[in-house]
Amino acid sequence: MAIEKLSARRRMQERIGERLEDFSSARQRMVERFEDLSIAKLVPSVLTLLGLFAGATAIRFALVQDWHHAVVAIVVAMVFDMLDGRAARMFGADTRFGAQLDSLVDLVSFGVAPAVIVFLWSLNRMGDAGWATALLFCACSAIRLARFNIQSAAARDEGATQANPYFTGLPMPAAAFLAVLPMILSFQVGDDFVRVSGFTSAIIVLASALMVSRLPTPSIKYMHLPRKLRVAAFAAFCVFVALLINWPWPTLSAGFLIYAASIPAIVVRQWREDDDEVETVETD
Repeated sequence: MAIEKLSARRRMQERIGERLEDFSSARQRMVERFEDLSIAKLVPSVLTLLGLFAGATAIRFALVQDWHHAVVAIVVAMVFDMLDGRAARMFGADTRFGAQLDSLVDLVSFGVAPAVIVFLWSLNRMGDAGWATALLFCACSAIRLARFNIQSAAARDEGATQANPYFTGLPMPAAAFLAVLPMILSFQVGDDFVRVSGFTSAIIVLASALMVSRLPTPSIKYMHLPRKLRVAAFAAFCVFVALLINWPWPTLSAGFLIYAASIPAIVVRQWREDDDEVETVETD
């Protein structure tokens, strides 16, 4: 009898121990989930969604023909696009979910929104041809994002790295800026020429082609700056900010033209490097 009571007590203790272990495991899982939902790790996704809101708001401004605020909203979306990636790396929240969310937001803010805005501003004068041009921009944006998402990180693709600080093709924020560049120019010189449908459609087609091209384009994130030039670069940045505050549209236009002018130089440099590699292989 005593032996049976002892066995029953041991079985009860084992069950209690198992339940305590289950409770401890469940508690640990809950703690991990709360850690995953920490404010710091939510910051990148919040910034990404703010970029989405800015892109969608740009369409709203365009619907009421508030062109200045529509372009400002696109620029604000670009700022959030730069900030969310840096925040993800800073807080250690660089996840696959964040990458997919960023891609979807980019399609709206830098693909659909610029196409709709430019169509309402100028391309609608061309009728169906103007709408087809806007759809071309949307399609090339989606193709670029799909190609970007499936490329292997080990391959030399459009994702810039420390070893290869270039994108392949024009990044979507830059393509969106190029698409609305005629609008920015019109804010400075008027609508006489830049709002002509033929000119605007040519810009849209050019931006679409550059997005899906294989041309190397600079990535500011991975550009290596010599230490001796960092002070000068910081001073130039301060000057740029001051100019941006006082003369926003001319400063943005000039900054983009400088960026665009660097692309041919990079293409020539890449061709020379490829030729040098071929000559080295043939020599070996």
